[in-house]
Amino acid sequence: MTRPLSGIRVVAVEQYGAGPYGSMLLADLGATVIKVENAATGGDVSRSTGPHFLGEQDSQFFQTFSKGKQSANIDLKSPEGRAAFNHLLEGADALINNLRGDQPAKLGLTYEAVKAINPRLVCAHLSAYGRGNSRQAWPGYDYLMQAEAGFMALSGEPDAPPTRLGVSMVDFMTGTMMAFGTVSAILGAKASGVGCDVDVSLFDTALHQLSYPATWYLNAGDQITRLPRGAHPSIAPSQSFKTKDGWAMLMCQTPKFWEEFCRRAERPDLLERPEFKDIPARRVNRQLLSDTLDAVLSERTTTEWLALLGGHVPFAPITTLDQALDNPFVAEVGMVETVDHPDADGGALRLLSSPIRINGQRPKGVRAPKLGEGA
Repeated sequence: MTRPLSGIRVVAVEQYGAGPYGSMLLADLGATVIKVENAATGGDVSRSTGPHFLGEQDSQFFQTFSKGKQSANIDLKSPEGRAAFNHLLEGADALINNLRGDQPAKLGLTYEAVKAINPRLVCAHLSAYGRGNSRQAWPGYDYLMQAEAGFMALSGEPDAPPTRLGVSMVDFMTGTMMAFGTVSAILGAKASGVGCDVDVSLFDTALHQLSYPATWYLNAGDQITRLPRGAHPSIAPSQSFKTKDGWAMLMCQTPKFWEEFCRRAERPDLLERPEFKDIPARRVNRQLLSDTLDAVLSERTTTEWLALLGGHVPFAPITTLDQALDNPFVAEVGMVETVDHPDADGGALRLLSSPIRINGQRPKGVRAPKLGEGA
């Protein structure tokens, strides 16, 4: 298949989650990604992240973030290691890292430090709090950003403790931002012949994801708070509801969807009630609406409602992890793939596929490398 980044060469000084996630996206799209792992410490720490291991110095966690890459086992602080590293940079388009903000300058990973080796090299830096500020030396992780950027205060039920998202979405979004910034800068460098530094941080990305609630606060002083059932701050019904056998999310974001729901639920009387006549009225009477629709939706199972509403009204079952992955639609769209792995049961490892299609095809994945393999 066509891989648009074929011919692009990326050297990645990375470990754990956010940086490897971003460089994996580049590898999926055809870039040659050489993962530089610290020879002095046994490589990426995620190789030893359990509980599911694959032979020595490999794990399912590591495979999740580094498929499709090559590995270079290098000690950057040794003369021999630095010489080998500089040789990799000579033919590279980008050098990326996800170290603390004070480390790239100390390790010579900035554009200023490497431009003599390769003047068109793009140097992308992913850190917790960015570079050139009072927190550049601070370590940081996704959960901390969810806490300080307001995510946790906006998640969960109003009377419950602040709640983090169930997955490290700030890591994944920051890795994606890094990939986007890197490819954009490579395009510029190919045109000008001059590289640059690109910076992204977990903190900046998390804050940016506050999106329209941030705009509302910055301009109108409007501070949204947690609402029951994960409800949308301005539209109702747009929240979770009880069904006969579980929970589901119903989102009538427009008047037509509300009307269609009432028609398909055989409750046209709801359209006549003044408390529910339009979006402002439904928002003011949110609790009454929630109680009313709980009663309506509890008359059928989630599966029955999905058959009735699917494709006509925005509706989805609230699933457990196994239900989400075993969903037949996941298989239909090809979001799980099998890659060869010598240490996996049966020599095969199942992983999530790339979310990007090129000409209708998802790029086929290849297992992550053994330490020092491929470079």
